[in-house]
Amino acid sequence: MSLTAAGATFLAVLPAEVPDKTILACLILSSRYRPSVVFSGAATAFLAQVVLGVAAGGALSLLPHHIVEAGAAGAFLIGAVLLWRQKGEAGEDEDTGRDGLRNGFWPVFSTAFAVVFLAEFGDLTQFMTVSLAARFHDPVSVGIGATLALWVAAAAAVTLGWRVLKLIPMHWLTRGAAVVMVVLAGTSAYAAAS
Repeated sequence: MSLTAAGATFLAVLPAEVPDKTILACLILSSRYRPSVVFSGAATAFLAQVVLGVAAGGALSLLPHHIVEAGAAGAFLIGAVLLWRQKGEAGEDEDTGRDGLRNGFWPVFSTAFAVVFLAEFGDLTQFMTVSLAARFHDPVSVGIGATLALWVAAAAAVTLGWRVLKLIPMHWLTRGAAVVMVVLAGTSAYAAAS
């Protein structure tokens, strides 16, 4: 393992991921569900994307861009609908989330995984991982550096999302999050069409 390759990858991927739509999705999801479960789903999706990026190399760039973006648009639109349809907090049982969805581990984990996995597929940081693996000829080191960078970005978003609940009323946060998800769906759909 090369610490140089891992460190260079970490330093390249982290700043590219922080302003990304998947980090915004993590922030929104963690404001609605248990942050540890959201992080688990997102971290698993990031790990899967890094493994795909390193293993598949340049083959990922051959996938039709419009199909990847259309999938991401669909995931964001579904998330927006679910957020918009949220029910009030009164009368919720401990196993149900603020939006009436089951708040158990697997439903939240699956949602976080699907949103992040689809949105990250073919993303800039995945292509950076592919390029860096080719440049350093060390897929393990590059994979470790990229994974750690993505996990740090997701952890920061999840931590911030949990804190947002203390500052913004849930109703406003839910409506705002749904609008942001619609915007992300629109930008992905636009990218799919172009």
